[in-house]
Amino acid sequence: MTMAITTLSSMAAVGPHVLPPLPYVEGALSPFISARTVGLHRDQHHQGYVDALNKAVVGTPYADLSLQQIVSTTAYQAEHATVFNNAAQVLNHNFYWQSLRPQGGGEPPASIKPLIEACFGNVAACKAALAAAAAKRFGSGWVWLVLEAGELKVLDTGNAHGPSSPSQRPLLAIDVWEHAYYLDYQNRRAEHVTVLLDKLINWGFAADNLR
Repeated sequence: MTMAITTLSSMAAVGPHVLPPLPYVEGALSPFISARTVGLHRDQHHQGYVDALNKAVVGTPYADLSLQQIVSTTAYQAEHATVFNNAAQVLNHNFYWQSLRPQGGGEPPASIKPLIEACFGNVAACKAALAAAAAKRFGSGWVWLVLEAGELKVLDTGNAHGPSSPSQRPLLAIDVWEHAYYLDYQNRRAEHVTVLLDKLINWGFAADNLR
């Protein structure tokens, strides 16, 4: 994931990691995800993970590592849980915002649609598998469309975790933490995910990640 980055808040913790800009204006996902939700989600939660990570890596060997390197080297190590959780949440959110777009959904590009059909039968079945994974995820976490061994697969991961195998290439991410949808949908996670898949999912981003 190569993304331009900038700092949005003068209150952000000083450090090597900064909050990337959104690839669209804050209200562009409305009415499906409100500007209020995007603002709270990004400026409070996402920025909070960035700030906490910058504080956690000061004076440590992780200070000069990339987000991906930090996540890879601290995963499943209890003594480094604070560093891992914040780094992974920054990385996951960076990917999540790219997985959405205004006027999204619809038909995937020709560069990925045949693979979707080969692996799931059709696009509707792929969306159903993503929605089912979101519905069964107990508590907070993420749902992913990944490429592994030439096949598309759906994963759900808890809390800050993402695809953990080097052989799994993430193509799309759906945030199923409550802060991603509660202001707009309250406890109706399934409705939120269905609307997201129908109206906002960025199939073009998934296709780009196949390259």
